[in-house]
Amino acid sequence: MTGRTAFSRRGVLLAAAIAPLAVACTTPPPPPPPPDPLSELVKTALSDAALATAVGAPETAAARAEHAAKLQAEVDRATPRVPGSSVPPTTSASVAPPPGASREALVPALQAAQKQAGDLVASTQSYRVGLVASVAAGCASLVEALS
Repeated sequence: MTGRTAFSRRGVLLAAAIAPLAVACTTPPPPPPPPDPLSELVKTALSDAALATAVGAPETAAARAEHAAKLQAEVDRATPRVPGSSVPPTTSASVAPPPGASREALVPALQAAQKQAGDLVASTQSYRVGLVASVAAGCASLVEALS
């Protein structure tokens, strides 16, 4: 019986056990998650902090840097980690102030940031509303302090 081509029971069981692994290895990875809506608030806060530093408003710069840090912490917490990565993703970076930065440009920038955060309050998840609303209120108070 040397020319036998019939499958043995072990061969069939082994093939059945390996088949799902072959399918799992060829499945494409899931698409990346959409960008976090708070990421834009982080960029704006960093930009405002750089502008405030450039025009000599250190309290405003510190407040906007704190907004950026708190918002970035929430973005990092909510962003799924890539398998095999032990470092949480961050997008924080220092931002250069715009050329020709002036103190007169700071108030409109803060008003725009207040509107941006205020507009996001209505569409953000309920557990994030307090953070986003406090950023909007903080921008409003900074505008009042500078006026």
